[in-house]
Amino acid sequence: MTETSEQTYQVLARKYRPATFADLVGQEAMVRTLKNAFAADRIAHAFMMTGIRGTGKTTTARIIAKGLNCTGPDGKGGPTTEPCGVCEPCIAIAEGRHVDVMEMDAASRTGVNDMREVIDSVHYRAASARYKIYIIDEVHMLSNAAFNALLKTLEEPPAHVKFIFATTEIRKVPVTVLSRCQRFDLKRIEPEVQIALLRKIATAEGAQISDGALALITRAAEGSARDATSLLDQAISNGAGETTADQVRAMLGLADRGRVLDLFDLIMKGNAAGALAELSGQYADGADPMAVLRDLADITHWISVIKITPAAAEDPTTPQEERERGLAMAQLLPMRVLSRMWQMLLKALEEVSLAPNAMMAAEMAVIRLTHVADLPDPETLVKKLMSEPRPTGGAPAGGSGVGMGNGAAMTMAPAAPMRGPTMQGGPAVALAENQLVVYSSFEQVVDLIREKRDMRLLMEVETGLKLAKYTPGRIEFEPAPNAAPDLAARLSQRLQGWTGARWGVSIVSTGGAATIAEVRDRAENAARAEAMANPLVQAVMAAFPGAKISEIRTAEAMAASAAAEALPEVEDEWDPFEDD
Repeated sequence: MTETSEQTYQVLARKYRPATFADLVGQEAMVRTLKNAFAADRIAHAFMMTGIRGTGKTTTARIIAKGLNCTGPDGKGGPTTEPCGVCEPCIAIAEGRHVDVMEMDAASRTGVNDMREVIDSVHYRAASARYKIYIIDEVHMLSNAAFNALLKTLEEPPAHVKFIFATTEIRKVPVTVLSRCQRFDLKRIEPEVQIALLRKIATAEGAQISDGALALITRAAEGSARDATSLLDQAISNGAGETTADQVRAMLGLADRGRVLDLFDLIMKGNAAGALAELSGQYADGADPMAVLRDLADITHWISVIKITPAAAEDPTTPQEERERGLAMAQLLPMRVLSRMWQMLLKALEEVSLAPNAMMAAEMAVIRLTHVADLPDPETLVKKLMSEPRPTGGAPAGGSGVGMGNGAAMTMAPAAPMRGPTMQGGPAVALAENQLVVYSSFEQVVDLIREKRDMRLLMEVETGLKLAKYTPGRIEFEPAPNAAPDLAARLSQRLQGWTGARWGVSIVSTGGAATIAEVRDRAENAARAEAMANPLVQAVMAAFPGAKISEIRTAEAMAASAAAEALPEVEDEWDPFEDD
């Protein structure tokens, strides 16, 4: 191959770049507005093109520049939306060498000095064209100072100057600049339009490519015409003869969507062994575990959408067989299962990206997904429990939670720490002996120990002290079998240090009551026993083997908690619509 032939080759994205508004696909609203503006001679002095990559922002800017400066084949034409493409201005602009059409990359020229050059040059008329046009690509990369320096010129430019801006990050452009421009939002290319464009280019190139391959390219391009054309160029080079969907899938590093649907089906059926075997098979065939999980998330989202809107299944990039399978799955799977699958897949994708071995993390994610796939949702479980015959016993009481006949309620929640009675006053400072009346009960002494955060002493008092007699400043107790031998001395010493008064703590051999822990455990065990006798609790335990009661709250405690958390009622609130 000669050097000349190497230089003349152009990639398809450049070779088939639109040269007129008629060639621009997927942007009908913008084309119609510009055509009407040219026809009515209402051409703005500044345009702002925004949209994702590859939708035609810079291409549109060049078409506008050619239309403004086109002189026609005879050299006498005026501004038009159908530039001839043969006059000197059209050819020079298309080749990027016209002296009066200046293209700037704001990503490399971000400073105020670069804008100062533009501001200084706008006062000179065009050298050979009708208008002097400044095309600034990626304009959002300009600094704030550069934007501010451009404001005055952008608001009142000379009649022979036009500005055309292009950006993918419209939110980063100051509103002071946006308000001075005519804005056009270029939308993503629709799949049907994209496939037709690719088929037209492939036919012009004499390339054979299947419809399935074009659908995969369109899906991977995500609405970008440039991405789709570049992928088509690569696919044509990759294929020998007719380019098939399998070749394009291998080129893009995608998993077989049909096999991913098989994997999804196995997961939803709870077939862990089959799902792991399918995942291993795809991995052996070269599929990336991260890509497989992404495809699973994509399928979960797609099935959820078509469950709500069945018409969404009519996507030209989706083969007919996949549409039928997706619609069938959408009818069988409840939305709660799909939502749970989506949330778990998002977590799995994060884990796989951080794991040292992606395949191991993907296998663990599949095991989790299959394990929870056949778990009933809360609504189904409640219906099942209500439909089963209840064993003989007390009926559940009304209100929140599971009733237990005496007003108590059981909740499956983490157990809250047991708290003693709240101390009824008294500062934690040194007190004289005549002020010991503040500690009128032994419970207040326990609260003092808890307030001082002496956890060891608190545990020993609750488990090893059987109170026989108490008066302020005097404690008599019978030690429990597991009580520390120096408990009396340490308790007296701590209380004297905290209160500043002398405490007499003595040991008796008999007459001690139950310890605080025994009383607490006795009440809790009784409540647990009563809860376990409840028929609904028994049904829950049968449905979930290994479940445990973590906390028991009485109806009175729940009502008190709700009252404490409730917002205070506002009295005599002013009503602006109330008559005086």
